[in-house]
Amino acid sequence: MSITNIRPYKGTLPSLGLDNYIDISAVLVGDITLAADVSIWPLVAARGDVNTITIGARTNIQDGTVLHVTRKSPNNPNGNPLIIGDDVTIGHMCMLHGCQLGNRILVGMGAIIMDGVMVEDDVFIGAGSLVPPNKVLVSGYLYVGNPVKQVRPLKESEAAFLKQSAINYVELKNDYLSE
Repeated sequence: MSITNIRPYKGTLPSLGLDNYIDISAVLVGDITLAADVSIWPLVAARGDVNTITIGARTNIQDGTVLHVTRKSPNNPNGNPLIIGDDVTIGHMCMLHGCQLGNRILVGMGAIIMDGVMVEDDVFIGAGSLVPPNKVLVSGYLYVGNPVKQVRPLKESEAAFLKQSAINYVELKNDYLSE
């Protein structure tokens, strides 16, 4: 980790948790809070400048992902912070903007999740999907498409993989930290 990739904004520096891995090419700016065992992989850009970003325990944010927020305004007094729960896998090249994700979620590569979206626990979002503003994705389903649609309930094996994916990335980041 270098001092240049963890930056303050208006005097607020990202708050790191225990045993985080943040790749040197990732950039974290401003009001960002990471829980324990979070991994931030190469070329991730996370900007907590006009609102907050919170990332839960054992969550991994994979290469090239962009994390941002929505500012507070008269029409939206709280704005839209970005809140990501525990045991979440965010695939390569995703964009998450001012949304809330629960626990045990997998966001497939290249997915875009827009402002005001609420994703409940135990959800798969397919690669390349677009979740439009203010949509709610209910627990226990696979969602795919542009715009995203609920396809079917998760299979038992898929639901189990949600937690396993997070465990796999905790083990991988521990390997990186031991180097």
